[in-house]
Amino acid sequence: MSDKRQKNQLQMVLAFTGEGRSEAPTARREGSESLTAKRARESPAIPEQVMEEVCERENCLQALKRVKSNKGSPGIDGMKVGELPGYLKQHWPGIREQLLSGTYKPQPVRRVEIPKPDGGVRKLGIPTVLDRFIQQAVMQVLQSKWDGTFSEHSHGFRPQRSAHQAVAQAQQYIAEGKRWVVDLDLERFFDRVNHDKLMAAMARRVNDKRMLKLMRALLESGVMENGLVSPVEEGTPQGGPLSPLLSNLVLDELDRELERRRHCFVRYADDCNIYVASERAGKRVMQRDPFYPATTQAQGE
Repeated sequence: MSDKRQKNQLQMVLAFTGEGRSEAPTARREGSESLTAKRARESPAIPEQVMEEVCERENCLQALKRVKSNKGSPGIDGMKVGELPGYLKQHWPGIREQLLSGTYKPQPVRRVEIPKPDGGVRKLGIPTVLDRFIQQAVMQVLQSKWDGTFSEHSHGFRPQRSAHQAVAQAQQYIAEGKRWVVDLDLERFFDRVNHDKLMAAMARRVNDKRMLKLMRALLESGVMENGLVSPVEEGTPQGGPLSPLLSNLVLDELDRELERRRHCFVRYADDCNIYVASERAGKRVMQRDPFYPATTQAQGE
């Protein structure tokens, strides 16, 4: 494979002083590719009570537990993860009302840059701890509804899936004689996601206008860098809990197109490989498919 591969109301108030009883819910995997494809085509809109599900007591307890376990740096307001339970105990009724009324406004994310192993930097957007909590609560609800509709070829940032499973699938293709690999290079994918297209994809699955308004606000909340806040017109900032789920939503379109073309492929987040039986077949894929792959790799053993 390519070595360029690279790899966040009263009962509620009382509840936030304790621990959740379980990890965030995970979606059940479907047993066959054809079934997931069928579900994706149908993809019925979620009922209008999505925000109520987000604000449900058990979901919020699970989100709080997950945010606490993930730790992480403060956002632009300086609040630490350890301060979140006390803050929610005091302010949750008002926050909940804002979420249910569709008036909640997330704060800008804090921009940090992480060096990449092969040079350059990866830009991360660190939400405030409160916004991370809200994103986590939203992610748990949406993931449980969407994950079963995603492609069986998608392995990244999904419940009960891992990079090990992606490698195992690749090894199976190689054992079947598909020893040539077309490497799709989705350069700076997270930075370039079109907000309108992402919102359109969400609107096909969500008909709770409060949720859509919140998602748009999260995407366009802005970035603070060197004390200045700049608007964001594209991209899903890496660093918040929702970004991986949204990336899988956008890239599901790619998965379906590759399936339609009957390709043998494996995708992990924005890394995708197509496995073919010969160099000629690999070049044909590169010439005919409008995905602009970076290279064709020989000897995938």
